[in-house]
Amino acid sequence: MKYVSILGSTGSIGIQTLQVISDLNFKVVGLVARSNVDMIEQQIKQFNPEVVALEEESSAEILRSRINGKNIKVLSGCEGIISVATASKADIVVSAMVGIAGLVPTLEAIKSGKDIALANKEVLVTSGSLVMKAAKDAGVKVLPVDGEHSAIFQCLAGCKNKDVHRLILTASGGPFRNKTLEELRNVSPEQALNHPTWKMGRKITIDSSTLMNKGLEVIEARWLFDVDVSKIDVIIHPESIVHSMVELTDGSVLAQLAVTDMRLPIQLALTYPQRMPSQLPRLDLTKVGKLTFQEANMENFPCLKYAYDAISSGGTMPTVLSGADEVAVEAFLNRQIGFLDISSVIKKTIETRKKIDVSFESEPSLQDIKSADRWAREYATKMINEHNYETHP
Repeated sequence: MKYVSILGSTGSIGIQTLQVISDLNFKVVGLVARSNVDMIEQQIKQFNPEVVALEEESSAEILRSRINGKNIKVLSGCEGIISVATASKADIVVSAMVGIAGLVPTLEAIKSGKDIALANKEVLVTSGSLVMKAAKDAGVKVLPVDGEHSAIFQCLAGCKNKDVHRLILTASGGPFRNKTLEELRNVSPEQALNHPTWKMGRKITIDSSTLMNKGLEVIEARWLFDVDVSKIDVIIHPESIVHSMVELTDGSVLAQLAVTDMRLPIQLALTYPQRMPSQLPRLDLTKVGKLTFQEANMENFPCLKYAYDAISSGGTMPTVLSGADEVAVEAFLNRQIGFLDISSVIKKTIETRKKIDVSFESEPSLQDIKSADRWAREYATKMINEHNYETHP
């Protein structure tokens, strides 16, 4: 039995986490959602947590009126979210909020001694050094929920760091991997949201279609596994059966294979260091038939290149990359910009930041990170509103 708090319970990862918890018969201590009162009310009825928090106070008021009489605390805002993240009974906190909003609650959970099942990319992308140092100081584990990082985590079991030649992150390539630039110009949000293999939230699905998702995973892997970015490669694997690989110094390659279902890495993160039976279908390679691999096309999908550049630059550049991406993706979903404009907005935001910030502190403070994120969002928003960016050639 483990006691679990979930930050982002009404999102894709949160919903699947609760499905896994149902199968494991673990106990839900706390839930956090942005504003989906209907869904979190249903989750309360099924899992009976001790405390819940919504980002918006108005949504929290509605929820309080609906569950009147239940002995459940309903909180709101950042303080409320932190209360759920640091709830005394929780053994592990699933960090699945979207964006940098999940950073502070995750840090506070770490400081309070909770293990972290990490699904929020921005936590490590923006603050990898800060978060991993906090985890080391607190003596807690940061367990990856991303399928690719979970695969590498499993492949590295028993391996010494000196024996690792490189990490190989696999990417499905999204729905447009074989499209020309001309074809990409007219991509609609509906087409970009139609991922061929994975069912994910809207933001991560768009990131997958631009390969930014894989770029963010490169940055995450650098911090999770303490490996220099020069030793992290990306290859396209459309079948999404090999979830990632580790090449050792002697040339051996270790891989983790499984069905394409996020509940598998979620379950491992929750039960680690044990493995427990799963209700998921088993992988049948005879039905898969073949596995194919190809190089990532950074010309048509430059977001991956920008991610490598950002982590190589260091400091707050990954934060700037992440903030600009969030703004650009939202603008694309709202039909303010085109598909190729996402990378254009990110590129100009990064280039401008480099001109005005030459310090690049190797270990930025939380305040530095918040400031860089705010600047990137404001700059990208202004650029989009003024149409002041060059369209991808």
